[in-house]
Amino acid sequence: MSEVKKSASGGGRGGGWTRFVTARPRLTLLVALVLTALAVLAGGGVADRMGSGGWEDPAAESTYATKALERQFPGSQPNVLLLVDAGAAGAMGAGGTAPVDTPAVVAEARRLAERLDAEPGVEGVGSYWSTGSPALRSEDGRQAVIAARIPGEEKDAAAVLDRIAPTYRGAHGPVEVSLGGGLAVRHEMQTVIQEDLLRAELIALPVTLVLLVMVFGSAVAALLPLGVGIVAILGTNAVLRGITEFTDVSVFAQNLTTALGLGLAIDYALFVVRRYREELAAGADTYTAVRTTLRTAGRTVLFSALTVAVSLAAMLVFPQYFLRSFAYAGIAVVLLAATAALTLLPAALVLLGDRVNALDLRRLLRRGRTPKETGAGRDAGDGAGWGRAAALVMRRAPVFAVVTTAGLVLLGLPFLGVRFGTADDRQLPVTASSRIVQDELRDGFPGNPGGGITVLAEGTATPAQYADYRERISALDGVARAEGPVTAGGGAAYFTVVPDGETVGADAQRVVGELRTAEAPFATSVTGPAAVLVDSKDAIAERLPWAAGIIVLVTLLLVFLLTGSVVVPVQAVLLNALSLTAMFGAVVWVFQEGHLAGFLGFTSTGDIETTLPVLMFCVAFGLSMDYGVFLLSRIKEEYDATGDHERSVRFGLRHTGGLITAAAVILAVVMVAIGTSRVTNTKMLGLGVALAVLMDAMVVRSLLVPSVMKLTGRLTWWAPGPLRRFHDRFGISENDTHNPSRTPDVIEVSEEWREAASSRQ
Repeated sequence: MSEVKKSASGGGRGGGWTRFVTARPRLTLLVALVLTALAVLAGGGVADRMGSGGWEDPAAESTYATKALERQFPGSQPNVLLLVDAGAAGAMGAGGTAPVDTPAVVAEARRLAERLDAEPGVEGVGSYWSTGSPALRSEDGRQAVIAARIPGEEKDAAAVLDRIAPTYRGAHGPVEVSLGGGLAVRHEMQTVIQEDLLRAELIALPVTLVLLVMVFGSAVAALLPLGVGIVAILGTNAVLRGITEFTDVSVFAQNLTTALGLGLAIDYALFVVRRYREELAAGADTYTAVRTTLRTAGRTVLFSALTVAVSLAAMLVFPQYFLRSFAYAGIAVVLLAATAALTLLPAALVLLGDRVNALDLRRLLRRGRTPKETGAGRDAGDGAGWGRAAALVMRRAPVFAVVTTAGLVLLGLPFLGVRFGTADDRQLPVTASSRIVQDELRDGFPGNPGGGITVLAEGTATPAQYADYRERISALDGVARAEGPVTAGGGAAYFTVVPDGETVGADAQRVVGELRTAEAPFATSVTGPAAVLVDSKDAIAERLPWAAGIIVLVTLLLVFLLTGSVVVPVQAVLLNALSLTAMFGAVVWVFQEGHLAGFLGFTSTGDIETTLPVLMFCVAFGLSMDYGVFLLSRIKEEYDATGDHERSVRFGLRHTGGLITAAAVILAVVMVAIGTSRVTNTKMLGLGVALAVLMDAMVVRSLLVPSVMKLTGRLTWWAPGPLRRFHDRFGISENDTHNPSRTPDVIEVSEEWREAASSRQ
């Protein structure tokens, strides 16, 4: 008890934040519990308010044309397709009559079309039987299409689809009807993602708990990071629910919420709890250990959270709400994870004291050994292997630097052949009903309904001018045929252009460009899947330098504030970027080229969805910086204390190598659980980021960082005089004892903590 009083009365002085989070630990935890319960209520049903699109640029020409066509020609942009299968009606008749043209099938199809046209919320109904368009009939004459549009916001349109689907799906006299179209695909994708996310959580949570018990050896310590992660996830869902009131949010963002919520919360909690146990093992009392942990590891956690948040915030510069949604979710979950780790965790540690090592499984297996060999004392002795590994790497620094760099570059070479495309129904599993319909349309119809290029013509024109324009665009290279015009009042019309080959292939994209430059006696706007892809690629290419610039400049600034060096920030950016090469190479080799498609259970489309590399770069770069900050902070701490560069590198790797590896493995488990999704984009995100995290922790941090820092030597910590003075005044460090000006103000220990400490004595 005397030791506690000594610490409380002046032996240790804590900062204002320490007092805030530990003065009333029970009250802090109670408030957190109430807020978490409110977050559960506020975030309930958030997935139902999210969309499954968001890949288009709102300011693009294709978006303008799509909206104009929706207003003036509802039938030109169908998003619901009824595939009418008349195979039961028999083969071609003696007169060559196709099954879809037999009287019974025609009568039933027209009845279905009329009934659909009368449904509230459905407009623009058309069909093969009303238009005679060859694009709406299969080549074998056994199937034909009824097309319609359900207008409005995606969630409202999905509600209409849910209402009418049971009425039309299934057998109707001589025909069998299946539902497809863009709306049906997106709606089914949303349903599959929600189911997969629940399964991923059920996989990740127990596996993560087992791994945490293995890392800490204590069941009580293992539960703390998991609790922080759950609080971060539930809080982020509530934040996203609020954001949906003001803007569109992609349902895919929930996957990132789960992955980062668990992964980063566990990272931060691992770092805090590990440092706390080190302080206990060094002989500190509970309050001193908490205070020191917050002053050192706590600052690093806050700093790391800022670097990750900046990487994710860079996606806000892009116009596609798919990417912006990940910024909303990522920033929220990172900040909430850090807040929980720096608020709830210290309060829990104050109450637990040395009981954080309760239910220590390793101690039970090591009965008879001294206390320093078990429990918290273990933390101080861990890492000897990492220290020896760092020494070995630095003895052969040129070899490790060159071989590791060459290996990473080699793994990234497949990305040079990347081809970009759009997300379509093939993202879904082959058994999905809307995917089956789209496969039938793609394989059996001469022109994929809804998959062509549409040219909106605005301005008065004569029939001869329309005909002349159609003839000219029909003659363009890569155009199979051009149909139209379909006219309306007000001088508006549209043409449908069917390109050769794939709907969004290279030929179709080239045709979009030629249509946009073709001369016409009226204003033209081009839309359709290929046009949306072209505009999306242009928007990303235009904004990508801004996003990369934000990430690089802010990272350079933050790492400088941490280290006081101008060399280390440059190293950090270059090595982090290098750590991502394996991920990008693997994405192309596996998902674009189709290797392992059967094993992983997806359909390769021969391209990569345009926004995915941007998303994966921002997420993986942020996570790499997370681990980089953990390592650099301990290296800098030792360097400030000793001035010995090589010893500092060995010290940093010894004290964080195991921690970073454990955190990376746990985060990889979470990402792999996300990667079990049946939706290809989610599978690609989960497995790709898991690979990047493991490569960063096990190759870059273990081999490349110590070898490069050995080669740069004491130059590593160089900075010009003005910048050194700037860092002395504004910089941060895990070890601030060398700078009295940044020592926290005096505080007293709360009476509640004293009582808790007294009872433990």
